[in-house]
Amino acid sequence: MALLASSTRDIAAAEDAVSDAVESALRTWRSDDFPHNPEGWLLTVARNKLRDRFRSAAHRTSAPLDELVGSEPVTGDHVPAIIEDRRLELMFVCAHPAIDPMIRTPLMLQAVLGLDAKEIAAAFAVPASTMSQRLVRAKRRIRDAGIAFAIPAPDAMAGRLDAVLEAVYGAFAVDWRGTADVTQRDSLAGEALHLARTLAELMPDDPEVLGLNALIAMSAARTPARQRDGILVPVDQQDTARWDEELVEEGESLLSRAHALRRRGRFQLEAAVQSVHCDRRRTGVTDWAAIELLYRALLDLVPTLGAAVSLAVVIGETQGPTAGLAYLDRIDPHSIARFQPAWAARAHLLVGAGRLSEAIDAYGRAIDLATDPAMRGFLEAARASAAGG
Repeated sequence: MALLASSTRDIAAAEDAVSDAVESALRTWRSDDFPHNPEGWLLTVARNKLRDRFRSAAHRTSAPLDELVGSEPVTGDHVPAIIEDRRLELMFVCAHPAIDPMIRTPLMLQAVLGLDAKEIAAAFAVPASTMSQRLVRAKRRIRDAGIAFAIPAPDAMAGRLDAVLEAVYGAFAVDWRGTADVTQRDSLAGEALHLARTLAELMPDDPEVLGLNALIAMSAARTPARQRDGILVPVDQQDTARWDEELVEEGESLLSRAHALRRRGRFQLEAAVQSVHCDRRRTGVTDWAAIELLYRALLDLVPTLGAAVSLAVVIGETQGPTAGLAYLDRIDPHSIARFQPAWAARAHLLVGAGRLSEAIDAYGRAIDLATDPAMRGFLEAARASAAGG
């Protein structure tokens, strides 16, 4: 899709062409007649679909069709060899100054990473119809403004980089928010780590790029211990022996490199939180006071909803559940009304405060908002425990 959109600058048309190509593949591919280069097959068919679209009366143009949709042959390993540059180009296009800053990250999550509007809306706690309308407008803006698909020059890259990093982080964050299903979760986490590494290779001296890579690597290291019998296991209860040592070491090394550059940023602070969690391998305990300090610094720098809810939980560990609830109550109730982690946090803190009937109600709301089976299983078990006294 990125390859097609790079020439037409029409993301919606490229999406339609790829969808048509995938449908054709489902109808025609057979186990005894599977194409040698499936990516190339899909691109060729999608390009032909797009060519037909631009030939139609509704999409007449004075530009030659080959110039619009491309005509270079697709053979061998051609597509995998060039796709990474094109995907990064598409991400930076979505972060162009002409695009509303509020929709840049959702647009990348859909156009580059394949989430649908409903999943993105759940992650951003807005109605799906609202998110769909915003995405359509953003794609139309890219097409009508003729925004070029290219990695921006160094002086222009800085203004777009934050949105790109946010999108990569958002793809990974969809996991722990429980807004993706099981089959998507694994691929999204892998894609996020891959893109973070790609960006770190492109910009090895940017501390926030390194911080993001560190954050995702250390978070991904815990994947083997994240579930037990299909139920989510909170980080402070996970078996550290099951964590991926190589990913932890990768993250620690990247965080050290970022720290040495002495330009503090959001993703470095979030990576530092993960580093404290990972240090439980060595000490056997979680240093909640250090995590509270890091979250307060993070909120001073970038006041996000997720960080505020996380701090409420951490305050519950350092100062007691009543203090955690008091902090949670200071967050705008409208902004967290559909934010599943906020309800899960409230329920957890209410249990700690001994307010079990309220906790059961909060767990019910969190369960209603959870679409991930492992998350739902954890919440249902926690509600049952609260109901049992």
